[in-house]
Amino acid sequence: MSVIFFFFTASYKSMEKNSIILGASLPLTGINSHLGKDVVVGANTYFSHTNARGGVQGKKIEFIQYDDKYEPENTFSNTIKLITKDDVFALFGFVGTPTVKRVMPLIAESNIPFIAPYTGASFLRTKDTPNIINFRSSYTEELDALVEYLTKQKNISRFAIFYQNDDYGEEGYIALSNALSKRNLTLSAEGTYKRNTLSIRHAIHEIETAKPEAIILVGSYKPTARFIEKVKEQIPSKMIFCPISFVNADALMGELHGKGDNILFSQTVPSYDDFYSKEATEYLKNLAFYYPEEKPSLVSYEAYLAAKTVVTALKAINGIITPSKFLDKLKHIAPQTLDNIPLVYHNAQLLNQVYLSNYVNGKFEIIQKYEY
Repeated sequence: MSVIFFFFTASYKSMEKNSIILGASLPLTGINSHLGKDVVVGANTYFSHTNARGGVQGKKIEFIQYDDKYEPENTFSNTIKLITKDDVFALFGFVGTPTVKRVMPLIAESNIPFIAPYTGASFLRTKDTPNIINFRSSYTEELDALVEYLTKQKNISRFAIFYQNDDYGEEGYIALSNALSKRNLTLSAEGTYKRNTLSIRHAIHEIETAKPEAIILVGSYKPTARFIEKVKEQIPSKMIFCPISFVNADALMGELHGKGDNILFSQTVPSYDDFYSKEATEYLKNLAFYYPEEKPSLVSYEAYLAAKTVVTALKAINGIITPSKFLDKLKHIAPQTLDNIPLVYHNAQLLNQVYLSNYVNGKFEIIQKYEY
C-alpha cells in the first residue's frame, strides 16, 4: 500500500470522527525541549478554551504530539504514525527546519493540511505546495529587518554569523548573505556548531579574530546562550548579539539569567505583555487558567495565536468540515481576526511583520516594526 493511499484514507476517516484531530512532531525531550513544550502549551491553551465552549460544530479539537528530539528521522516516523495510525485531519505546529524538510516529500504529495510549522524556512513558502500554510514570517524577512535596523539605525557594517550546521543554519546563512548583499556588504566572519550539541568553542575562535560589530545568531537557545556568555567573557567590546525568533527568546533569557544587555531580538509576533492588546490579555488569562504552572513566552503566545486562527477558520466552514474547505478559509481569513495583529495570506504565510525588541526589566520592549 502506498504512502499516498494512506494520506487519502486518513483524511477521509478523520471527517467521520467525533473530534477534529491535529497532530505534531516536535522536540519534547533533549536540549530543545523547551521549544516543543511551549508550542504544545500555547496551542492547547486555546484548543482547551475552544473545547470548553462546545468545540467546532460540536466536535472537540484533539491535539496529538510525538517527541522527535529535534531529529529528522524521528520526525519522519512520527509523521507516518500521525497519518496512518491516528488519522489526523491536519498536521499542525511542527518544530524545526531540518525536521520539517525531512517530511516535505510526504506533505508535498498529499492533500493533508500542514499548518503553522515553527520555522521560517524558504522551502515552505512556494506555490508548489498549496496545502502548506505558514503562520509566522520568514527567516528572509527576519534577517532583512535586523540588517536594515543595524545598518540604518546603528551604522553597523561588520557582521558575523553563528549558526547551526544544518538546513536551519543554512537558511539563516543564505538569508543574511542576501540581506547584506542588497546593501553592498559581506560577512566578516562565520562560525558553526553541530545540531543538538553545545560544541561552540570552534565557532568563537573563528569569529573573535574578525572583531565584528554585530553577530547574527541562527541557533537554538542553549548553545546560543553559551556562545553569548563565552564571547562576552573573551571579547570585551560592546558588540550586538542578534538572535532570530527560533532561538526561543524567553528560554534564552532564562539561560542567561535575565542578562539581556547588547542583545537585539527578532520576533514574529508582538510581545505578550502588551496590555493594550486584546489578544495578549486573553492569552495571559487563558494560560493562567489552563496551565497555571507555565510562564508566558513568545513561543507559546505564537502557538496560541496560530491555534486561534485555525479554530476561526474551522468555525467559518459551512456544512461538512473538509481539508479543502479548511485551507480555503485559512487563506481568506479576515485580516482583523487577531485584533491588532493583521493576518494577510501572502507568500504562503499569514503574518508579514517582524518586531525587533530589547529585553528590559523582565520584558521584551518593541523598538522597531517592519512590514513585508
